[in-house]
Amino acid sequence: MAYATGAVLIAALAAGCSGGSGSGDSAPDGKPGNTTSSPAPPGKYRTLPDACRAIPLATLKDLLPGTADMPEAQQEKVFEGAPTVTYDTDRRIGCRWKSDAPEGARSIHLDFERVVSYDTSVSDDDRAREVYAKKEAAADLPTAGATGDTPGATPTGSGKSASDATGDTSGADATGDASADTDGKTPDGTADGGASDGETGGSPAENLQPRPLDKLGDSAFLDDALPRAGSTARHRTVSVVFRTSNVIVTIEYTAQPALSTQAPDGKELQEKAQALARQLVESFNA
Repeated sequence: MAYATGAVLIAALAAGCSGGSGSGDSAPDGKPGNTTSSPAPPGKYRTLPDACRAIPLATLKDLLPGTADMPEAQQEKVFEGAPTVTYDTDRRIGCRWKSDAPEGARSIHLDFERVVSYDTSVSDDDRAREVYAKKEAAADLPTAGATGDTPGATPTGSGKSASDATGDTSGADATGDASADTDGKTPDGTADGGASDGETGGSPAENLQPRPLDKLGDSAFLDDALPRAGSTARHRTVSVVFRTSNVIVTIEYTAQPALSTQAPDGKELQEKAQALARQLVESFNA
């Protein structure tokens, strides 16, 4: 009888150990976050192209006028570009080009940034949207209502007036009113505040204001900066920033006339910067 009682006790203990082991095996699956959801998807782009090879030679020649008259060795040096210093070319890479011609200097700065989210619950694309939104906010673009149907309207909720946004100060008087110059011409945002450039759908000044751009990547905007009247440096920089998936591209196109009495043509710079941006979007989608 004692032997039977001991056997029963041993069997009961064995059953208890077996049950405890099974409970322990399932514990890791019950940890918070282990089975609740799968990680957010990675971005479309895992690498970046060589920025110094991203712009076709024909486009560089168009963006850097005056290079055709340079000696061949000098042309090659200009078109080669100078890589910008970065510490991780898989995450960020850039290149600069500059040409000096008798009529003035032109330069291009191209920057590629691949955004990676280190939060498994946030996708690379969503993180890139946040980074892009900060860049657009920092540009302080005129509000949508300020670039509507009222020619010469001053943007509200923004630090840029219509004349600031287009860079045209040629017609401004002491009170900052740039609605017309002494010849009665409407400012067009170009260097000399000359006559209309022939665009329709709003005043030329509005068409050249910093603004969001449609149908360019997933999101895009254009900024335009020209030093105020009286500045010794009459350079003008047009920037186009766009996002495609988890990559943000920034183009800065600058013109510096040889004569301080001249100012760059904003319409030309904007058109060429946007054309380059469209080329780059196509190359990413190829």
